Amino acid sequence: MEGEEFPSEDAQSPSNQVEISNGSDSNSPSKSASFEKTTGVVEQLAEDTYTVEEAVDAIGFGSFQIKLSLLTGLAWMADAMEMMILSILSPALHCSWRLTEFERALITVVVFCGMMLSSWFWGKVCDKYGRKVELIFCSVVTFYFGLLSAASPNFVWMLLLRGLVGFGIGGAPQSVTLYAEFLPSATRAKCVVAIEVFWVIGTCFEVLLAYFVMPILGWRWLLAFSACPLLIFSVCCAWLPESARFLIASGRPDKAVAVLERIAASNNKPMPLGRIVEAKQGSKRGRVADLFIPETRNTTFLLWFIWFATAFSYYGLVLMTTELFEYSDGCHGGDLSPAMDKASANCYLNCRLLNRKDYMDLLWTTLAEGPGLVLTFLIIDRIGRKKTMALEFALFSFFTFLLFICTSRCIRRHYEQ
Repeated sequence: MEGEEFPSEDAQSPSNQVEISNGSDSNSPSKSASFEKTTGVVEQLAEDTYTVEEAVDAIGFGSFQIKLSLLTGLAWMADAMEMMILSILSPALHCSWRLTEFERALITVVVFCGMMLSSWFWGKVCDKYGRKVELIFCSVVTFYFGLLSAASPNFVWMLLLRGLVGFGIGGAPQSVTLYAEFLPSATRAKCVVAIEVFWVIGTCFEVLLAYFVMPILGWRWLLAFSACPLLIFSVCCAWLPESARFLIASGRPDKAVAVLERIAASNNKPMPLGRIVEAKQGSKRGRVADLFIPETRNTTFLLWFIWFATAFSYYGLVLMTTELFEYSDGCHGGDLSPAMDKASANCYLNCRLLNRKDYMDLLWTTLAEGPGLVLTFLIIDRIGRKKTMALEFALFSFFTFLLFICTSRCIRRHYEQ
């Protein structure tokens, strides 16, 4: 009707009706409190999420991490034994099979080639089946072919079997990766450094094993005994939990929560409240090509060089130690043999088996890794990882250059006096 005002369509809309209604009741204390309470619940539900890393930090370091340290240390110790045996096996096979220097070098080269070729394969196994499955698989492979290499009938079979041992060892670093995933961020750096103590224990144990086994039973029994710790580790992996990060990334958050609850129960700590989520939802998986994009190219090449220099220096020094013991020139740790002159000392037909005094000297040089680990443990959180690496590389270079000085074998002469 004319002169009568009707409400517009906007005023009749449900949303505006709500706004009008809320506006008219805004002075009501009960409805205002109810609205604020509802809003707070919605915000709390949106914020009550946590990632695997946050859960591990909240649970902290406890008895679970101590047990995991021992199990990871066993794996690291077993792999150290398989690597240390290379420096002991080479002189023995030189005498048993009259190998040339090139053939002796091949026995070591095939192990590292196996490690290099298998790293991609073991990475794929981890992505598809998990780190626990990969660790059991690679440990069984290393044990099996390590045991078979003790029965090698000739040089060709030794090359093949030791190459397959290297193929299995290529998956061993995943044990430290899994170990680091269950460590709180506050203690991660020191714990990863501390776990290297088991590498030193493994190398020293291998030298002591050679001290008792080689003079009596020979290199075949040494190879067989050296493979046994890997079998023990494979059996103990029944206790090992799967990676929680792998479980949640593969769409199994319930199992990831079960793993975290097991850690919390072992440490007598409560689980964080809320719902578990991935650390970076919606992010794409990495590709090999991503290593060479402008943002990461320099870092990639620098890390490759650092790993190359580390492996070249460490294993080169380990293998060179027994070479110096063999070299009978009266210099650089060797003793001048009256039965050999300098011309015949380099002939591959002449060989010298390591004796128990050699193994004791090798044990002392292996134990020298201990002070380096202590130094790293003390300074890594104070000066940082980059400066720690730079300092220790400089120390290594200085002491390695001292080997150019012709010295007598003081330790042995002390024993003989």
